[in-house]
Amino acid sequence: MTHALGRLGGAVFLILGLLLSGYSTYEGVYAAGLAGTAGTLKVTSCESKFLHNASRRSRRGTDNVRCHGTFAPAAGNGPRDSQAYVDTRRGYPEGALLDVQQGGPALSLTHLGEDRDYVATDAGRALRWFSGTLGGLVLIGLGVFCTATGYAPFGRSEITYESAWERAGRSPLRRTVIGFLAVGLVGAGLCWLASLFA
Repeated sequence: MTHALGRLGGAVFLILGLLLSGYSTYEGVYAAGLAGTAGTLKVTSCESKFLHNASRRSRRGTDNVRCHGTFAPAAGNGPRDSQAYVDTRRGYPEGALLDVQQGGPALSLTHLGEDRDYVATDAGRALRWFSGTLGGLVLIGLGVFCTATGYAPFGRSEITYESAWERAGRSPLRRTVIGFLAVGLVGAGLCWLASLFA
């Protein structure tokens, strides 16, 4: 039973790791300008997204400002969008030009497929997202280890960590787990540090 618990826990780690890496990569490639349609958003107004939220001070460092304006694709290849908006960390004056990437239709229940999604192009933001991508590899490595050995890192496990690690040593599993953990931890740390200077 605890064997099954370890494998179930491993599957949860795998799913969480894949979701974290996938979502962070998706956001990162847009923030880096590697996907979508490049262009500029000419700001008409900016407003706090949390005007009526008493705990907005705790949201410092997040995208707590929404800037509205007109999107114009670079080199004029594509239609303009006068209803565009992008979430940013700070407000901008009217007339400011922001570099943004236009994505696909926004996945909003109220405007499904009507609005376009816009992401501010920013190297620091992209590096922080890629840090999440690499951090997801840590969860994937733990998931592979727990699923393959049945070790449960929570609760009472029939298999001790030592015996699970010893069992992993007789196969390529140990090298795989170490690889995921090392690349994930070191890569995420380096990306995060680089984002502070970008």
